[in-house]
Amino acid sequence: MDLITLQSTLDNLAFGILFLTMLVYWSSAAFPGLPFLKTAGTTGMAVANLAIATLLGARWLEAGYFPLSNLYESLFFLAWGVTAIHLFAEITTESRLAGVFTAPLAMGITAFAALSLPPEMQNSAPLVPALKSNWLMMHVSVMMLSYATLMVGSVLAIAFLLLTRGQDVSLQGSSYGIGGDRQATESLNLQGFSTVTDAEPTLEMGSVATLAPPTTIDSPTLIPQTLTLAETLDNLSYRIIGLGFPLLTIGIIAGGVWANEAWGSYWSWDPKETWALITWLVFAAYLHARITKGWQGRKPALLAAGGFVVVWVCYLGVNLLGKGLHSYGWFL
Repeated sequence: MDLITLQSTLDNLAFGILFLTMLVYWSSAAFPGLPFLKTAGTTGMAVANLAIATLLGARWLEAGYFPLSNLYESLFFLAWGVTAIHLFAEITTESRLAGVFTAPLAMGITAFAALSLPPEMQNSAPLVPALKSNWLMMHVSVMMLSYATLMVGSVLAIAFLLLTRGQDVSLQGSSYGIGGDRQATESLNLQGFSTVTDAEPTLEMGSVATLAPPTTIDSPTLIPQTLTLAETLDNLSYRIIGLGFPLLTIGIIAGGVWANEAWGSYWSWDPKETWALITWLVFAAYLHARITKGWQGRKPALLAAGGFVVVWVCYLGVNLLGKGLHSYGWFL
């Protein structure tokens, strides 16, 4: 089987699996009493992750360089990152709630890459001289992983905002227990309320992870299940963004070193560099508000939702609409 046939098979397979996985996660949310749906969702994400990894590996072997040189490859690497972060979140939290939102994100990315891009943008091409460097793997892969991680965290924050729209929700304290009130609080699970009066409350084990540090929830208008889902989304979003921000920082630093090696300057205010800095500042503000100010709930979620737009502008918009040193990588 030649590379083109293998590529076509794997990218369509990844899209099909992610589409079915999205439906499985949505069905699991609608019918929580069917545990096999949760297992099927996790399996679907794992198979899609493996299909995308195989696709990228085949292109790497065929072209002889790390497959991040054009839009098609970067989109599939981004989708692979989204599915990998999703699986990491499921393993570490034992909660499959994230799949309701991450599966459509990954599916949409693969659909754009496999079904929308013209064939000439999907083919491998020789690297331009500036990209013939080990920094291609070291810088670009870390940046793409940071984008994937921040997108997952941000889309969960958007889900939180949609779930709590028009409601009075106040989650006091940090998801890591920093700056929060460590007094008696209410801890919730999907089965209903569980009042905890100890100084160190936790979530009961169930379909929701034991993520909760001490929190205070004041929302007389939300039913227990909605409160639980909101709290879980808020905590998951915070933890995932907390993972993506150091990756973004490392990626920007590595990019500066590579820029100095290739062009003789660590920073040139190229549109891509400028938007990377804006992205860094948005999520730095988000984490500062959570850790130092003890924010939780809708206010930091609005910051994260804005960060979702900023990441897409940095990743795709700059290359599509802007001119600069980075544009040749995908569009020119």
